[in-house]
Amino acid sequence: MHLQALIFDFDGLMLDTETPEVEVWQAIYREHGYELPVDEWAKTIGGYGISRFDAAIHLGQLTGLDPELLRARYRRESDEIIHASPVMPGVMELLGEGRGRGLKMAVASSSSHTWVDAHLSRLGVIGYFDHILCSEDIPPGRTKPNPDLFLLAVDRLQVQKDAAVVFEDSPNGVRAARSAGIFVVAVPNPLTARLGVDGADLTVRSLAEISLDGLDGLLSPKN
Repeated sequence: MHLQALIFDFDGLMLDTETPEVEVWQAIYREHGYELPVDEWAKTIGGYGISRFDAAIHLGQLTGLDPELLRARYRRESDEIIHASPVMPGVMELLGEGRGRGLKMAVASSSSHTWVDAHLSRLGVIGYFDHILCSEDIPPGRTKPNPDLFLLAVDRLQVQKDAAVVFEDSPNGVRAARSAGIFVVAVPNPLTARLGVDGADLTVRSLAEISLDGLDGLLSPKN
């Protein structure tokens, strides 16, 4: 089966939303004399399958401060950084090559449409995608590491699972793609690399390393 579709995660893969978020929490924790448990925070990335750690509640328990006020400050400060950030390396080239080859393309994210659609529009890439699938498009509690988002993506794109490739940065995302039975390329960032991305079919340091010819060759021998 030849390559027909590309399915992208969003946070941490197309846009580095994760580094600013962890750095802001680290700064807030240190103001109050504590260290953010980064490894526990990292487990929540890409879904909530590994941990339900909540940084605001945790710091609130340590300090007696209102978790909602802490959360509002974190969101405000991290959003300022994220909204000034460009797409990750290799994203534009991969989208352009995918479009040039006539491949179908989708985003499958555990985040909300409000978050994902706004950033895709700001970055000028929303028009590349045939479908954008987010947490609201599947039943509650079925985000990654459950396979639902990726199964919905191949259904909406009207391609067979073995003709698609998923790009993911997190263990939750890799597990979801594997559960869906779709070839998955892991592109871990420094934060998600702390957890490892075991189980990916291919691991690269950046989307800039991706060769669509190479991916097509990896898919084709399966049939």
